[in-house]
Order: sequence, then C-alpha cells, then structure tokens
Amino acid sequence: MNFDEFTGEIQHRLEFPGTGETVRAIRATLMTLGERIPAGNAEDLAASLPLEIKWYPTGAVREHGQRFDWSTFVERVAEVEGIERQEAAYHAQVIVDLVASQVPASDLQQLRDQLPEAQEDQNWGKLFTVVDAGGWQESTT
Repeated sequence: MNFDEFTGEIQHRLEFPGTGETVRAIRATLMTLGERIPAGNAEDLAASLPLEIKWYPTGAVREHGQRFDWSTFVERVAEVEGIERQEAAYHAQVIVDLVASQVPASDLQQLRDQLPEAQEDQNWGKLFTVVDAGGWQESTT
C-alpha cells in the first residue's frame, strides 16, 4: 500500500472531506504512539508502512519510550488534531486497525506487549478495539 492508498483509506473510513484532516489524524496517532514505545519497536512497526507514514512514529519523534497512560495518549492525539478526546480515541482506533492490516502479526503483538492492558487508567487494550472486533468494516445500511 502506498501513501495515497493509505491516506485514502483512512479518509474514507473516517469520512473526512480532505487529505489535510486525514494526514493530521495519522500524524497525531502515529507520532504519539511512537513517543510511547521504544525506538526499536517503532522502527519495526513502521517498516511495512509507506515511507511518508513511516516517518511519523520514527523520525518525527524526539523522545521514544515515554511512560504515559491511555488517557494521556488520547489527550495528546486530540490536542494535535484539534478535536475532542472521544473523537481522537476513535480516530486512533481506526488508524491502528489499518496499520495492523499492513504489518506482520509479530510486530502488532510486539506493540501490544509494550502497552499495558490491566489497570483501568492504563487500559491500552482500548487502542485495539476495532482490530479486536474483526477490523473496520463499512456499514451496509
């Protein structure tokens, strides 16, 4: 999948009118995720993504391996996107679902292993809600 296909798919899934909002959402999610996980894990996760997308969790991040919870992740994504937290959480879930379809299962598992899923405030399992539900599917109503 190339950059245009990746951004086009996210634009379609999130029903954005333009590529500006789409790229901002992708950047917000993947940069913030890159800040949370170690640099090596970010490199592994990004390896299968389009070159322009790969930059967000790797080269665009100043400090990898920061310790913050799910709530802070959503807050940071919302701030970068300039949207409400609930909407930011959904955007991140949809973006991670597309990433999950592009990377090897071992890299996705490595990502999960870096994010605690036990305590309520640390519940990173919420990031994988769409993935765990079987992936994003277009409603057929």
